[in-house]
Amino acid sequence: MREMRITLFVCLSLFTCKGFAQEVFPIYTDYLSDNVYLVHPAAAGIGNCGKLRFTYRKQWIDAQEAPSLQTLSFHTRITEKMALGAIAFNDENGFHAQRGFLGTYAYHLNFGRSDAMNQLSFGFSLMYSQNSIDQSSFNPQIPDPSISGINESSGYFNADISFGYHYMDGFSYLTVKNVFPTERGLVDNQFETNNLRRYLLTLGYYWGREKSVQLEPSLMFQVVEYTGEFLTDINMKVYKDLNSRTTLWAALSYRTNFEGDVSESFQQITPILGFNYKRLMISYTYSSQLGDLTYDQGGHHQFTLGFDVLCTPPRPTGCPNLNTRY
Repeated sequence: MREMRITLFVCLSLFTCKGFAQEVFPIYTDYLSDNVYLVHPAAAGIGNCGKLRFTYRKQWIDAQEAPSLQTLSFHTRITEKMALGAIAFNDENGFHAQRGFLGTYAYHLNFGRSDAMNQLSFGFSLMYSQNSIDQSSFNPQIPDPSISGINESSGYFNADISFGYHYMDGFSYLTVKNVFPTERGLVDNQFETNNLRRYLLTLGYYWGREKSVQLEPSLMFQVVEYTGEFLTDINMKVYKDLNSRTTLWAALSYRTNFEGDVSESFQQITPILGFNYKRLMISYTYSSQLGDLTYDQGGHHQFTLGFDVLCTPPRPTGCPNLNTRY
């Protein structure tokens, strides 16, 4: 068992340098739970309310020391054009953990009339993250110079740049994440790249603002600069107004990297179910991999709890990105 733990540590260390765990701030599909700000800094203060969101994500629920992620975020406008936001996160993966804080400044310019939406947004986020690897429980029978036997940690800064554009009920975001080269120093540099840059593009539209059932299809494209990996999210979100204060909604997201044989590429399906009551939002997310090649069979579970505060009159659009539904 001891040798298995050491082997697991080595594998996780290498995976951290090349896989999803390497992300300073991992990108899941929780942005569909009215939480676009987690992905795009330009969404800070985008709507008519300040938004407080808490998420809890658990992967491989049937495994001990399985990966888990918690985030707490808040963003709001402080003037007609300026907004501030902040995210605190804790991402644990076995012996590896990263914790950090992200602060955002956003600026919004509305070129439309009082009865039309035509808004350009800019966002900039500065982030501090601390990575750690706990080797205190490792005690190999054969000395290994790569295992220090202590809890090693390393902190670093990075930044995201983001743009957003809303026209009537259409929306788009473009974000460059992890703009600067980053030396983390937890593993040998021969296994580690300092290029964590990732490009994100989101396109979507909201239909049916005057109807009891509304649709919101969207796409999100991701490009990882270092590996050249290309990922696409294909999303559909449906809203149903139960009464003037309550909305039930559901979303379905399909993620793939469109590389090589379809049966060997990364594929993930994510259904989401949630509801809004006045200014309260609650949602549940389940993610599961598809195809013959999968990393796990346990699925990923996530809960999101949100509150909308400091609300102002609705903006001239029905898009939930911009208006709290109550």
